[in-house]
Amino acid sequence: MVTVQAKLIFEGSEDKQRVLDLMRRWSSCMRYAYKRLLEGHKRNELKKQLQGIFNLNSRYVDDAIMKAKSILTSCKERGENPKKVVFGGRQLFEKLQKRHINGKAYKKLQLKWQEKRKGNLYSRGDRSKKGNLNTRIEIDEDCTRLRINVGEREYVYARIQPGWKIKDGRYIDRNQLLEAISICGQPYSVQLKLKSGVVYAYFAIEEVFPQPAITRANGVIGIDTNAYPRHVAWVETDEHGQLLGYGRIPMPELESGSFEKKEYYRWQYAHMIVQMAKEKQKAIVIESLSIKDRGRREDFSGRRSRRIRHYFGYRSLLEKVKLLAKREGIEVIEVNPAYTSVIGMLKYAPQFMVSKDVASSYVIARRGLGLRDRIPHNYMMFLGRLDVNELEELKEYVRKVVKNTYVRKKQLREIGRVIKFLQSLESEAERLSVPLDGTSTGSRGKNHNLWQVLKVAVVTPLSPERVLRDLSVLKSLLVSGQVGKTYKGASSCFLGQGLWLSQIPPAGAGKA
Repeated sequence: MVTVQAKLIFEGSEDKQRVLDLMRRWSSCMRYAYKRLLEGHKRNELKKQLQGIFNLNSRYVDDAIMKAKSILTSCKERGENPKKVVFGGRQLFEKLQKRHINGKAYKKLQLKWQEKRKGNLYSRGDRSKKGNLNTRIEIDEDCTRLRINVGEREYVYARIQPGWKIKDGRYIDRNQLLEAISICGQPYSVQLKLKSGVVYAYFAIEEVFPQPAITRANGVIGIDTNAYPRHVAWVETDEHGQLLGYGRIPMPELESGSFEKKEYYRWQYAHMIVQMAKEKQKAIVIESLSIKDRGRREDFSGRRSRRIRHYFGYRSLLEKVKLLAKREGIEVIEVNPAYTSVIGMLKYAPQFMVSKDVASSYVIARRGLGLRDRIPHNYMMFLGRLDVNELEELKEYVRKVVKNTYVRKKQLREIGRVIKFLQSLESEAERLSVPLDGTSTGSRGKNHNLWQVLKVAVVTPLSPERVLRDLSVLKSLLVSGQVGKTYKGASSCFLGQGLWLSQIPPAGAGKA
């Protein structure tokens, strides 16, 4: 939806008063309809009844019922009690109930609540009427006006004062938008609101996007958002998923500043990403974001977690990318972000010698093409050759090093689950032949994900105290199935791990 806000200037106080009276009656009609819907009345039953009670035409009444129904549905979806809805705002209402507020402050607060409660009017557009019948935009040589139906064939005209607006990160003239809305012949909705004695109008029209001309048939660009440090990693692939190029876009402007400043730069970065996809003739693949950075207690209460999510605005950035790409006719593919970082870290970062953020964007791009990422054979050889005692050693080792870290405790539980998984397999040959492609399926895999187990078993011994950034050390294991340089009789071979790792023979080695 494209929305344009504007201020209404009336020719006289009498015209303004007639519009305010219409807004008051419509608001009362909407509240009355809400109460009747709670009692189980139907729309057709209410429509004729409300026209007589509030002296409104059928279109206004129908819009009021529709608005009341949407509020009722929204309350039920949020799990709230619909009988406790406060029209005008619960927060303002509760402030008015506090006894320590009096005098001018109380009157100001009361006026604000009354305006939010009674100063509303909503009018839907109609395709058959080529716009909006009750509130119609009219373009004159001198100015743009809004014609408001206040009675039976009675109209009030108000001059629209739109000014300028930042749209998609660029300044545009709102008058041009209003003219385009009025002559396009598409239905547009108009909402009037009273704020501090001034009537504002909000014009909304549904945007029509062209059919995508740039699709995944030409290849894709995978986008991975990273809140800390703030940047976007991107990867370009062909239609078969082969890596063609990669890079990163740093975003230092999103570190601090006002909301308007950060919103402006989000639009600029979104334009940059879409322009790159347009030049390369590639579709865009993004994460289907409901990213939940829960903090240490997994309840979104961590101060650092809240600060990162607040300043970065990853969801807002990707929504802008989606919108701009649709306008340019570029296909946008959303994929499940689960385990993209882990797969990129273990599989593609050491293979292409890139950062884990770039590798994660490559996994996202491959998912957009419908490709699956299986665990490499040498990694499975590595897991398959660990017996139960060696996994217990690993578990005890990690527990001693990082016993107070929440994330590591979660990973320890994954190791415990894989112990049961290996115990359920009867022979070494069966361990190596089990097909594992990320998230395991069936009775053995319903309680754990082997990508996560592999991350703990391989990465944690290499870097137990901090996140591993340089993943080139994994290349020898990825290619040959062997980590580090082993020495006969040595008790440790690589960054402090115990005997369990030094005893692992390389992949393909025969039995003694």
